Amino acid sequence: MTVKIRMRRMGSKRRPFYRIVVADSRSPRDGRFIQEIGHYNPLNDDQLKIDAAAALEWMQKGAQPSDTVRNLFQKQGIMKQYHEAKLAHKAQ
Repeated sequence: MTVKIRMRRMGSKRRPFYRIVVADSRSPRDGRFIQEIGHYNPLNDDQLKIDAAAALEWMQKGAQPSDTVRNLFQKQGIMKQYHEAKLAHKAQ
């Protein structure tokens, strides 16, 4: 089972709102998911909230973020934390 961290579209027509979820890659975009780890409103950039601890935990378990989610993680500094933790683990 391949696990992805991706965005689930919510909101109405022309007023998108996204929830960042961890889901099986075979499930549909707005379908079944495992855990919700954040939300993002593209109409208002300061409405981005991600549970960094949960995101790091899922990535360490092997979950792959989508390209858009990866960019949002970079904005929040989560990808940097992930790579630092990975390098620290290899050094041991």
